[in-house]
Amino acid sequence: MKFIAGNWKMNGTRTALKEMVDALQNVDTENKVILCVPYTMLGLNSGKVSLGAQDVSAHEKGAYTGEISAAMIAETGAKYVIVGHSERRQYHEETNDIVRQKAELALSAGLTPIICVGETMEEKQAGKTMAVIESGVRESIPSDVNQDIIVAYEPRWAIGAGLTPTEAEIAEAHKLIADTLNNMGLYGTPVLYGASVKATNAAEIMSIPNVDGVLVGGASLKPDDFIPIITSVK
Repeated sequence: MKFIAGNWKMNGTRTALKEMVDALQNVDTENKVILCVPYTMLGLNSGKVSLGAQDVSAHEKGAYTGEISAAMIAETGAKYVIVGHSERRQYHEETNDIVRQKAELALSAGLTPIICVGETMEEKQAGKTMAVIESGVRESIPSDVNQDIIVAYEPRWAIGAGLTPTEAEIAEAHKLIADTLNNMGLYGTPVLYGASVKATNAAEIMSIPNVDGVLVGGASLKPDDFIPIITSVK
């Protein structure tokens, strides 16, 4: 089984989500399908598709205008939440420490965090890719985790740029993440790949060792684009 997670970012409507959910009900797959959508779309009856949020507050409750707590997300029936997405790290300057705090609160509310790690182009060019990935894993994951988590590798230089790392680069990054997770006692933690995933490259990417699924951006917005990704791997 692979994890096929879609991240709608700041796109879509409740009507569009219903259309997607309806289209996915008849898709024959054993893969786990997750849609991480804007807060306003959570709570929709999603059938066999699991819903998740795209971010969560680092605070449990209080005077934090505009923020959404893990408990509030869980109350909608959502099961997942993305934390530390490359765009949150870039535009909101989220550090590994902040991501860890968010993951801790997500877990405490019964949510499964999808914890994102990855290097920038500057870090890649400086030869720091492996160090950034390993520190991202070790510092973004809460200590003493005894609940399910998911890790997503996002080469930040490829997000939204239409770029895709080579198979060797993806394999090297995912092996490091898997080895680091094993060293932390987190055997069997799924590791997803996310950056410019589409129907034409999904099967190839998911055939790479230690790639347990994909985190899909723009290609998850329309059934005609998303369904071929879901069915590309048995």
